Amino acid sequence: METCQPKRMQLATQKKQPVIPFRPNSTNSFMTPRARYSNEKMREALPIAIMMHELPFNMVDAQGMMWAFQYGILEFQKMSHKTIRNYCIAIYEAKKKCLKALLRSVGKISLTTDMWRSNHQVAEYMVIIGHFIDAGWKLQKRVLNFVKVPAPRCGVDVADAIFKCLKSWGIDEKVFSISVDNASYNDSCLKTLKENLSCESRLVLDGALFHVRCCAHILNLLVQDGLQEIKDVIYNIRESVKYINHNDSRLKKFCDVVEQKHLKERKLVIDCPTRWNSTFDMLSCALKFKTVSASYKDKEPHYNYAPSNEDWEKVEKVCRLLHVFSLAIHVISGSEYPTANLYLAEVARVKDVIDKSSEDEDHFMREMVAPMKIKFDKYWGNAIS
Repeated sequence: METCQPKRMQLATQKKQPVIPFRPNSTNSFMTPRARYSNEKMREALPIAIMMHELPFNMVDAQGMMWAFQYGILEFQKMSHKTIRNYCIAIYEAKKKCLKALLRSVGKISLTTDMWRSNHQVAEYMVIIGHFIDAGWKLQKRVLNFVKVPAPRCGVDVADAIFKCLKSWGIDEKVFSISVDNASYNDSCLKTLKENLSCESRLVLDGALFHVRCCAHILNLLVQDGLQEIKDVIYNIRESVKYINHNDSRLKKFCDVVEQKHLKERKLVIDCPTRWNSTFDMLSCALKFKTVSASYKDKEPHYNYAPSNEDWEKVEKVCRLLHVFSLAIHVISGSEYPTANLYLAEVARVKDVIDKSSEDEDHFMREMVAPMKIKFDKYWGNAIS
């Protein structure tokens, strides 16, 4: 059962990663049988509906919308967008007060933080999420802060933002660990923050477990280093997909060759170069059509991106290696809480496949995993044996 891939995937996906919306109970708490209409209740319900569906405050300024409300409810009194805004802020403050009361009962809390880019605002925000065990021994997580961090951003600025957040919630003496990605500014950020928190109280094991690096991000760095060894092959496959999908004429010739080869698959996929898992999907898909490229070149004289037989052998070996990484990422990212019993087993499997590949008879495989092994040992060499 420990090595069964479908079982591992089932364990990881039985709880889907949730978004963080404003969700009321499944039952309408504002509906009371035989109750008369109340404008006061409407002033509570409408702001919740606006937050729940992420609508703008000025929705209530839309005359047609208000006519519809007044048609259905004669007693309905129009509210301004300023009133709606004030009610939304009041709801937020009430929820914050409840969360503060809950956090007072928490012994230790771990944090995760990351930067998010808003495309339409062209601005970056930092989100801070707290993870803790409640009185019923259930893992909980709450968004503690979502704050804009202006550029140029340095570690000290990020540390100050986190420290102010912890102070405002009254949990600066309860921090156990903080998980971050491997951005360079995070090293100086966590060093500064560790010093500040050590002045307030003593950290667990003197802070030896304080700085936790994002497991998924480290796996991503490992794969990106390895893929550099076949970047020319990846380029040819990527350009092949672009060439074939460029117009209907080229695609039809490709499908004709596929049909002659009696293959079931019909579609190639393009990758996002910055995401290794999409590159893995592109390579895995292209591998199914490796017998097609030579024949397609005969039909398309301007097609100059066909990988050689040696290139296809490299792709096949790389895909076998990346399959282990792909499963690990699915198990870790597919779980709502990738706790140690999940991710440590996957990291151990990754180490095993890297160690075996470093002793492979093929020189190409040894060259590929050499930088991966160096980076793995840098982050986890002392932890995984």
